[in-house]
Amino acid sequence: MKQFISSKTPKSKQYLIVVALVLLVSAICFVLSGIVGYRVTAFVLLVTVSVVAMLFDILPVLVAAFLSALIWNFFFIPPRFTFHIELTEDVIMFLMYFLIASVNAVLTYKIRQIAKIAAEEEKKANAVVLYNTLLNSLSHELRTPISTIIGASDNILNDKISEENRKKLVSEISEASLRLNKQVENLLSMSRLESGFIEAKKDWCDVNELVHSVINQLDDVLKDHKIRTVFESDLPLVKLDFGLMQQVLNNLITNAAVYTPPGSEIIVNVYMDKKETPEALMISVDDNGKGFPKKEMDKVFDKFYRLKDSKTGGTGLGLSIVKGFVEANGGTITLTNNEVGGASFLIEIPTETSYLKSEK
Repeated sequence: MKQFISSKTPKSKQYLIVVALVLLVSAICFVLSGIVGYRVTAFVLLVTVSVVAMLFDILPVLVAAFLSALIWNFFFIPPRFTFHIELTEDVIMFLMYFLIASVNAVLTYKIRQIAKIAAEEEKKANAVVLYNTLLNSLSHELRTPISTIIGASDNILNDKISEENRKKLVSEISEASLRLNKQVENLLSMSRLESGFIEAKKDWCDVNELVHSVINQLDDVLKDHKIRTVFESDLPLVKLDFGLMQQVLNNLITNAAVYTPPGSEIIVNVYMDKKETPEALMISVDDNGKGFPKKEMDKVFDKFYRLKDSKTGGTGLGLSIVKGFVEANGGTITLTNNEVGGASFLIEIPTETSYLKSEK
């Protein structure tokens, strides 16, 4: 608020505002002068100057301090309506008022300047940390598949290579390309979230089709895992952004597969919460792995955050994108650890529903 006023309001308007404010407060105090004495008026005017010092630049604030001192002298200090001051203590008080108001204006301005510099330094430091984190994360995740593609491509060009090895290299290129494409998609998605350009394009959606389309895309990722789906009977059509929710489930299921041992089971459970209006679509993705450390559960949705002692690779963007896309659909996502072990991500999205499908 302070920075907005001081940086956006032109100097000429700042002068007008501070003069108007001092005059308004002085007028109110003058009307109430029969109730409050001139010493209380000095305190009120000093508070006014202090407030102005928190909001505006130094020169308008000094004008406010000087003007308030003159007004207090002329209209309030006896004898009134003259700049003459009879009592010595009132003279000292007037000088102290002007001194305190001026020093307060200067010190408050300096404090604001120091705070602004500190904020800029903190912003730069955060940018450096973010840059280093991004560089460290992406250097491996992007360089590894690129190196694989280049190496395999060079070997394929060798005339002496056997047909079996050629197929194996083509498979490696395909796998590395998919991995590279996944990282680029995550970066583009995060860029869209950061820019604020994500806007859900909701349309009627069959959740059963949504879930199975994602599972079909992840055949290679899930080849060493068991995947089980549980759908509530007579699920209605719901209004969602199909594309955004595809990536949400893709990231959650991929994350569960990557961070659980082979043979683990991943369960996708879909049902409707009819207690609220509108109804809420509930989707949970559970696994039976080790779960998340309690101390780190609040940070898993942060950008570029990776769990301590987690395996190498990954950019720390997947769950951050999940949270952003779920919120773009008007929903929320929470993470808990199951009592029997493993993690559970629960998505809740209030949505319009249509039961025409089930009636057919």
